Amino acid sequence: MVTLEYTVEKPLNREPPVEQLISSFITEKDGYDRNHGPIPYLDAATHRVGVYGAVSNILSLSIPDLSSLPQHTVICALQCAGNRRHTMRTKLKEVNGIDWFDGAVMNCRWRGPRLRDVLLKSGVKIPRDKWSSAHVAFACFQTPCQDDEWYGASIELERAMREDADVILALEMNNKPLAPNHGYPVRVITPGIAGARSVKWLDRITVQLTESPNYYQQHDYKILPPEADCVEKAKNYWHRVPAIQDMPVNSVIAIPANESKVELCEDGCVEVKGYALPGGEDGPVIKVEVSADGGSTWEDAELIKCVENEEKDVSLKWAWCLWRAKVKLEKGTGKRLLSRATDKGGNVQTRCPEWNLRGVAYNGYGESKDLEVV
Repeated sequence: MVTLEYTVEKPLNREPPVEQLISSFITEKDGYDRNHGPIPYLDAATHRVGVYGAVSNILSLSIPDLSSLPQHTVICALQCAGNRRHTMRTKLKEVNGIDWFDGAVMNCRWRGPRLRDVLLKSGVKIPRDKWSSAHVAFACFQTPCQDDEWYGASIELERAMREDADVILALEMNNKPLAPNHGYPVRVITPGIAGARSVKWLDRITVQLTESPNYYQQHDYKILPPEADCVEKAKNYWHRVPAIQDMPVNSVIAIPANESKVELCEDGCVEVKGYALPGGEDGPVIKVEVSADGGSTWEDAELIKCVENEEKDVSLKWAWCLWRAKVKLEKGTGKRLLSRATDKGGNVQTRCPEWNLRGVAYNGYGESKDLEVV
């Protein structure tokens, strides 16, 4: 078991080994961390969240205020936009960003009031027919960041106001108060959307007509076109390209690991395990397939049902799916396995997406390569 420690001295960025990550449906510990500044240690007794902008009532909400609102549970996979960046970097060409492998994701049980209820309490003044172009901006002013004096993000007001979008202000993670490195005492959870929008240590919500002006909304976490192939050229595109919201359908092979020695079972098969993620709002994952011949033929994997009986009424639309399969392989070296996922919305994982400078939203086929089968 890998023990992970964190520090408040500098940004904490880490991921667990993917074979460890898929050992449980709910990521109880050692999930990934992505930060752009130090981790603040906040006092829940004094912390407040302000609601400003195009609202009838400016609010200053304490943690008890948020706790007194109806509480909602969401089982949601939270994923860094740069998950699998290493694969884009090594399979396609160099990208600009820290080197995430396949473990920058965690599937957790989040609980707190709906953002919608907070906004209703404040009284949104923007007309209903403008919601799709307006935004709800989130901010954390608790600590400076590497590229800005504060951290911010935003999502469309229409999504924030939809009850079935399940956007919450999380006070708990896996039935416990949030840990400091996961946003204590309150963070936003935006299901299906890149983790960059699920702002930690939340202290301000603003209803506004435009996106967040923060660096991490305007000059980061965007899928730039291939012609923006260096930092200098990217300057011509940041203002023209939308910020990532929904993440794409995806799957990863965790077992067997790349370059590992695999022993055949008595039936001549190899056991394959991994996780799969739905695309945006189109969950859950309904099918995962595995190929041992480079994608010429595919076999259905078994989707593992992992929610306890007492949670049977909690939707798995936003959750990841763990899966397993037994695939026939011949003995030898240089063997390769592929996986692809399909979600309820009909989105099918692509063989290989187009390269982008930031290496974000990579969702090429899951792959385990250079296997020695004995």
